[in-house]
Amino acid sequence: MDEVSGRRAIAVFCGARKGREPAFAALAAEVGRAIAARGWLLVYGGSSVGLMGEMADAALAAGGEVLGVIPQQLLHQEAGHTGLQRLEIVADMPVRKTRMIAVADGFLVLPGGFGTLDELFEVVTLRQIGLHAKPIVLCDPFGYWEPMLAACQGLVDGGLASPRDFGTMERFQTVTDALGRLARDDVEAQAAKAGREQRMLRGDPDGGA
Repeated sequence: MDEVSGRRAIAVFCGARKGREPAFAALAAEVGRAIAARGWLLVYGGSSVGLMGEMADAALAAGGEVLGVIPQQLLHQEAGHTGLQRLEIVADMPVRKTRMIAVADGFLVLPGGFGTLDELFEVVTLRQIGLHAKPIVLCDPFGYWEPMLAACQGLVDGGLASPRDFGTMERFQTVTDALGRLARDDVEAQAAKAGREQRMLRGDPDGGA
């Protein structure tokens, strides 16, 4: 829950480029409108270009509230969005991720590049070690993330990652289903997190990166 507006906050990770498929931009705009329609706060990387810009513009046009978080060094490279209700300029990429993760009640992943992957794996790893219990949702109607998920399944098959942690990345094909999942707090994950904290206090750590 955002401490300023009191709204449910969803952090969306997506590309600072539009990509080659027009459907990517259409999906980003649909997500922006849908988050605005639910009255949630859209939290994203603060850019006015690429899929990020398409999503933010659509949310604003639909009357939504948007919080952008952008590092100083990317303010001009990614053209920081000056039309947002709130644009936070932070020191660097790690601070950007920390801020977005702290504000968000859940995470939504759309098509993107290496930066999007970095953000996704950050929240997966933090959930793995029990530092949050927030839902992580991939909205993927085009199968864009299938190769990445197949590579992650290979980690599980090789015994280097657990099925439980792999399963924290939940994939949905429609915006409606993805946001429906994000509307629910992950009570089961919160209970598991509390259990891991208790085991840590007893000196019996569980999991690990």
